[in-house]
Amino acid sequence: MTPPWKARLDALKLRDLGDLFGTKKPVLGMVHCWPLPGAPGYSGYGMDVILENAIRDARALAEGGVDGIIVENMWDIPFRAGSHIAPESIAAHAVVARAVGQAVPLPLGINLVHNGGVALLGIAIAAGAKFVRVCMLAGAGVWEAGSWDEGCAAELLRRRKELGAEHIKLFADVDKKHSVRFPGIDLATHIEWTRFSGADALIVSGKMTGDAPDLAKVREAKALAGDSPVLIGSGATEENVTAFLGAADGVIVGSSIKENGRIEEPVDVERVRRFVRAARAAG
Repeated sequence: MTPPWKARLDALKLRDLGDLFGTKKPVLGMVHCWPLPGAPGYSGYGMDVILENAIRDARALAEGGVDGIIVENMWDIPFRAGSHIAPESIAAHAVVARAVGQAVPLPLGINLVHNGGVALLGIAIAAGAKFVRVCMLAGAGVWEAGSWDEGCAAELLRRRKELGAEHIKLFADVDKKHSVRFPGIDLATHIEWTRFSGADALIVSGKMTGDAPDLAKVREAKALAGDSPVLIGSGATEENVTAFLGAADGVIVGSSIKENGRIEEPVDVERVRRFVRAARAAG
């Protein structure tokens, strides 16, 4: 007989992305915030400008037919990691995410790069988000700016329980872009550890933002994932999404649906429509 504590934990897990997004293989669109206060790219233009651009992109994503939205501090480059993420960035991120959630009635997710952990959870609670993208739930590695980092599962899951936020699902990267894992942590090991640490879904990405993962890697991840859904986390395009969704359970898209295919430009609603049509064709 399953003990009650185990039954409770099992009941928290998301087994089917359709339960959250209402469709079998969801398309999740990225809202890339302009540089937030404190970032090198921020030039004092104020929160109203940041909000205006984020809401515009979110509405374009919704009009184009995506099934969910993730709000991310994409332009806080070079990125800080973990506990080094500054409070002014965290606060601004929460304000933007809350506004996006109020403007667009789609399931809302948050990503705080790199590996925001408990701060990521705080933003999600403040914004009313339904899920978070956790860059490194388990394992250890180094980010592109040189920051050493480690999995945040032990603290994150405890704080999620303490804050009454266990309804917020954990989408966790494995072999994450912008990073190199500690030697010995291969894909199979990282997936095993990430699932053991409480992930609801797994994300597979390429080397950097906009880079697609190898299709063979996606298939390997899916074979190793057991009953955990697998999403594509970077590099999806109108041309390759059908193949990717033949192997994976969902897709996160950002770069290829921007005007002129340039990540720094606004979301192009026609590109979103074409991408979503191609994704739906994958079944």
